[in-house]
Amino acid sequence: MAERIAVIGTGYVGLVAAVGLADFGNSVVGVDVDPEKVAKLQGGVSPIYEQAMEEYLERNLRNGRLSFSTDVEAAVRSSRLVFIAVGTPEGPGGDPDLSQVEAVARLIGRCCADYKVVVIKSTVPVGTNRRIARLLRDLAAPVEVDVVSNPEFLREGRAVYDFFNPERVVIGGESPRATAILRSVYRSRHLDETPFLFCSWETAELIKYASNGFLATKITFMNQMSQLAECVGADVATLAKGLGMDSRIGPLFLQAGPGYGGSCFPKDTIALVRTGERCGADMTLIREVIRANEAHKARMAEKVERLVGPLVGRTVALLGLAFKAGTDDVRESPALVIAEELLRRGARVRVHDPKALENARKILGDRVAYCASEFEALTGAHAVVLATEWNEYRNLDLERARGLMAALALVDLRNLVEPSEARARGFAYDGVGYPGP
Repeated sequence: MAERIAVIGTGYVGLVAAVGLADFGNSVVGVDVDPEKVAKLQGGVSPIYEQAMEEYLERNLRNGRLSFSTDVEAAVRSSRLVFIAVGTPEGPGGDPDLSQVEAVARLIGRCCADYKVVVIKSTVPVGTNRRIARLLRDLAAPVEVDVVSNPEFLREGRAVYDFFNPERVVIGGESPRATAILRSVYRSRHLDETPFLFCSWETAELIKYASNGFLATKITFMNQMSQLAECVGADVATLAKGLGMDSRIGPLFLQAGPGYGGSCFPKDTIALVRTGERCGADMTLIREVIRANEAHKARMAEKVERLVGPLVGRTVALLGLAFKAGTDDVRESPALVIAEELLRRGARVRVHDPKALENARKILGDRVAYCASEFEALTGAHAVVLATEWNEYRNLDLERARGLMAALALVDLRNLVEPSEARARGFAYDGVGYPGP
């Protein structure tokens, strides 16, 4: 049976959920406080870059299963399921700021006229769902409201694909009625034999944080191994392959690079540490992962200086600003840390990114030159830094670059270019996890 669903928040998680749930055949209204954003969405224009997003958005708007509004109250009253997908940014001291989640919950509680299932998709600390459940029941009484924790495990750049092809669906709660309704909503996933994991609120919350903490640890471990590989003359790509052949380790998240970033790993690892501090659990490992990742990102600028000498007055072309390919998200991007460090060392920085220029401009301002193409950025540069693994850079025309640059230094932070190929064309080359030039 198709459900009437409200999704509060149209960021990465909320917009993907709204589009995906509508595509399952439900009637979905996406809600946001920003009227300009809502108008764009209603016109089929996505505020974020995500592969296939506008295709799904346009299709479900056209068939009438999806709409957008600024009226939270009306959306809640007309829906049986209400998904909370608002932001939980890092607050003072490292704890997630839950003010948006709490504000939405209070509004829901005050306007419930009949039974609701409130589904929390926002990443929230352990104990939040239980507290929100008590709040809602107090505000909505005598109307019954059930709360379900349903964390999402989306990869930016592949978020739409991941929504329709999840490795698992985690549903945490105490109401069999509510969990059965949510399982029915996800019936397409069930029929495709997607594993469902039913558990307590606390377990569901911790699964989300623990997943991100483990992946951040795996990335950081490999980046530290890349430093060791550089010291001893080992091949980091073969090292990663050898590790990944072990079924206990697996091949994913073993690519050496400039460090992790984005909206999840930095924030969620800090939140894990804070949760541990509150309950007396030793989070030494995660704390060290955070420190090591920040140090690794800052270290990347040193590679440029090792190739070209002092950077004062030198021009560096920085290719890639998003924290990963396939998205326009620059939150906690290693590329921005590198840009800041290059500027601090006196370099003139020219930047390019296929999708993230405007988001980067909000942070870097007019301190760097923004270029319409990678070749514009390369013109007159003394060094080029490949910071994001976009296909445009993976297939960079080195011969053309050679004719444009003032000096030939290539710092490949994603190991996109074969070192021997770069050196054969006259470039001084340095990657991550390879012996230096």
